[in-house]
Parts: sequence; C-alpha cells; structure tokens
Amino acid sequence: KQWYQRRVRGGFLVIRLGVPSVMITTNSETEANIRPQFGNRFLKEEADVFSHNAWDQVEWDEEQEASARDMVAKNSGGPSADVQEVLLTNSWEKWDKFYGVHANRFFKDRHWLFTEFQELKEGTRRVLEVGCGPGNTIFPILEHCKEDQVFIYGCDFSPTAVEIVKSHSMYNEERCKAFVCDISAEDLSMPIEEGSLDFITMIFVLSALNPEDMQRCVTNLSRYLKPGGQILFRDYGRYDLAQLRFKNGQCLGDNFYARGDGTKVYFF
Repeated sequence: KQWYQRRVRGGFLVIRLGVPSVMITTNSETEANIRPQFGNRFLKEEADVFSHNAWDQVEWDEEQEASARDMVAKNSGGPSADVQEVLLTNSWEKWDKFYGVHANRFFKDRHWLFTEFQELKEGTRRVLEVGCGPGNTIFPILEHCKEDQVFIYGCDFSPTAVEIVKSHSMYNEERCKAFVCDISAEDLSMPIEEGSLDFITMIFVLSALNPEDMQRCVTNLSRYLKPGGQILFRDYGRYDLAQLRFKNGQCLGDNFYARGDGTKVYFF
C-alpha cells in the first residue's frame, strides 16, 4: 500500500496502483479503431507527428531538459504568505465555484478510459471515481457496460459537481451513487463498505491536493479495495507545457501551483 511516483517529461503519468503492487500500464493489446495505449505509441512516419499528443520513443536531450528546468526555476516565485494561506485552505470552495461557472461544459467524457485501463470493461465490478466532477468517468462506464456488470460510486468535494452528476439523464441509483466527500480528510469516511471495491479511479485528482496530503489520501482509500483491487491513476507529468506556462508568483511549493481561479495543480 505504498505511494509511488515516477518522473515523466512533459506529459501525462499513467500508473496502476494495486494493493500492494504498483504497475505502469504497458499492456500491448489494443482494440481495432481505438488509439493505442501509452507505451505503444511509436512515431514511424514524420507526417503522423500530430496524430497523438505524445510519443513513447521521443527522449529529450540535455539542452531541452535544461531549458525546462530553467523555465520552472523562473516561475518558482510564490505569492505573499497571506495569499498563500488563503489558496491552501478551503479548496472545495474554489472547485465549487469552478463547477458553478462551467457546469459540465469544461471537461470532456473520458472515452479513452477503456484504452488505458482495459480492466474497467472486463467482468462484474464495483468502481469508485474519486473527484468525479460532472461525471466524465461515471457515464462513459455506465454507457459501455451492461446493467448487471458494474456499479459505480462517484465522490467530489464540490457539492455543485455532485448535483450536476445527479441531474444527468443516465443517473440511476440502482447503477451509481454520487456523494460529497473530502478524500484528504484525516478521518475519511464514505458510504461504501470497506474491502468492497474492485477499482478506484483517480484521474487528474491527486494533483489538485496539497502534496503533504497525498500519502494519507491513498492509504485511506486503499481500505475500501478488495484484496487485489487497484487504484487507477492518471495525472500531470513534470515539465508539462501547463507547468512551463505558469507565471512567477503562482508557485506554492516544488512543482505545485495555484491557477488563476484558485484551484491547485501538482506536476509529478
């Protein structure tokens, strides 16, 4: 049940966190008419360079990495102590305001889920989507799976996001249940039986937490997994363009930033 980090350059980090094992997604099997998994994307024709946003055989040279480090160093100045204290507290309020403004229009449904995490489409399973937002993981899973194959929970610390999920035409508590929850809480309690889940998805979620809360969060969530259950994790990698574009004054800690709307992001 150990927390695991792997540094990647300028892209997404895709990891399977099991109990207790950790694996990086490298399964080479793919379905017809879907994009290949990370780990299987190799640029063979220069004309295809823009067909994916990342290629697996591309390595940075020393000059490129030095340039990225320099850009990060230049944007590592933080806000005043008073402003930083405000940014590091009541995170749910920032995300609640975000969903109040954008509703379900900002993020797209994650139909790539079954490419990167093929376990989600196999057999009967119980799933928890952590940081469910407006349901961008919940509803693609429900749409793909037969009614008797899956039950999915969704939690978010934004009450507005949870209400958006519940207002969706596919929301049916015989197949899914959404609830408000702060997964960074020391005394985490959820309306789910411990040891009952096959999978927990954390997609661009840990990066929104204060880094010092991450270990506790993963440890607490692992209590709800069955033996052999897995946490499926995807998040931002070090030197992503989003990190390099931050301005000085937005940095809250090493590779940890506040966006203009007050929400936070960490780059692994």
